[in-house]
Amino acid sequence: MRHAVDGRKFGRNTSHRKAMFKNMSNSIITHEQVVTTVEKAKEIRRHVDRLITLAKKGTPASRRLAFDRTRDELVVKKLFGDLAKRYASRNGGYTRILKLSDRRWGDAAEMAVVQLVDAVIVDKKKKPKAEGADSAQAQAPADPFARFRKMFGKQAKKEASATGEKKEKKAKAPKAEKAAKTEKKPAAKKTTKKDA
Repeated sequence: MRHAVDGRKFGRNTSHRKAMFKNMSNSIITHEQVVTTVEKAKEIRRHVDRLITLAKKGTPASRRLAFDRTRDELVVKKLFGDLAKRYASRNGGYTRILKLSDRRWGDAAEMAVVQLVDAVIVDKKKKPKAEGADSAQAQAPADPFARFRKMFGKQAKKEASATGEKKEKKAKAPKAEKAAKTEKKPAAKKTTKKDA
């Protein structure tokens, strides 16, 4: 019986599992959101929330402990600087999990987005608008799912266009065959004994 055995194993040995959680925690803290499977998202949420709680203490001992758990100085700097200030008034629940409708292509695993609550996610591809831009658009709240709608919308359009091209080819093929049949030369008359 598995009494008091906590956490998912993910088919990995202990060192591999710890390394995976460490890397995913660092990615979530650095990029403020990650796309992964639902099971990994639920498991990694525990690690990230505990790191942020540790950062809110702000003591040198907690900083050393956070470095021991992340092994990345930039992550520790962001934890104890930006994130500790952002979540100073929040008592837990620093991450959210948003399930995605599309499953992973290879094994059809349920996918989810793990993101920090109150995160300002900046699209690095777009340049910021000038200060004199429309104030109504600047004050409107940003859609947290816009990036994913855009990403999956393109994929759906590609699939639709690919199936549309196949239908067009199928539709053109019978017309071409009919045209080829009508263009065939009439067969030469058979000669009979009377003609000869």
